[in-house]
Amino acid sequence: MNKKIVSMLTLAMAIVICAFCVSQASAQAVRTWVSGVGDDANPCSRTAPCKTFAGAISKTAAGGEISVLDPGGYGAVTITKAITISGDGQLAGISNAGSNGIIVNAGANDVVVIRSLSLAGFGTGTNGIRFLAGKQLIVENTTISGVTGHGIDVALSAAGKLSVKNTGIRDCGGSGVNVAASGTPSVSIDNTNIQSCGSGLAVATGQATISRSVVSQNTNQALVASASGAVINAETCVLTNNDIGVNASASGAIVRISNCDIMGNVTGISIASGGSVVSFGNNKNTGNTTNGAPSTLLAQQ
Repeated sequence: MNKKIVSMLTLAMAIVICAFCVSQASAQAVRTWVSGVGDDANPCSRTAPCKTFAGAISKTAAGGEISVLDPGGYGAVTITKAITISGDGQLAGISNAGSNGIIVNAGANDVVVIRSLSLAGFGTGTNGIRFLAGKQLIVENTTISGVTGHGIDVALSAAGKLSVKNTGIRDCGGSGVNVAASGTPSVSIDNTNIQSCGSGLAVATGQATISRSVVSQNTNQALVASASGAVINAETCVLTNNDIGVNASASGAIVRISNCDIMGNVTGISIASGGSVVSFGNNKNTGNTTNGAPSTLLAQQ
């Protein structure tokens, strides 16, 4: 084989190898990493992490996970695909002064998981999390504080599910969890503390279930179903030191309560004309300035 042919083959092999390397470098990883000393120019690998969630998300494959290596502030982020952001084992923060902390605007079949994060608005943040689109948003072991709007704002234009567990929401100008969507939201809240907000859980559309949770010290109501067709189911909750504990504030709004303590509020139960508060007979509604009473009292099942 002459030297010219050898040179041409060598060049061709080099081109193939380089193309492969470029392809590998640009491929999205299933798991990426962020660090307080990272750089968004990095590939977001374990040994070359990125600096922010926004920097890592473009390098993470749909359905993948962004993990936090060490304590730090990792910046606000908009999520447009199925992904998990996990701060497990670290103090993983998002400082969202003057802005939303996380916006979820994903696809109709996308599931987004937010786990073990601290979102702090420092008194000027807009909302902690806005859920605009996606199949399901799961929020676990997270704290949200210091926003002028809502802790979690559900503003879906189509069907979608929100699941909140082991979470603390406080110091919100709006509601801890606000459900006012043009779509058909379904909300589940478990083992969560909502305090010092405008309202605790406010539902204008769809159905929300809250269990094993404390809703306290809110300026307005702990639980409010505020429009016809809005439904709240509350099981084993403590509703205390709010202006109103339970409020069905519109005709056709329904709140069902079971095994809940409604104490120390200005008004325990408030019902607008045509609204409904259904009690399963195992609640404690006492010690409020005005206790009020459910519209329907059912025998314990």
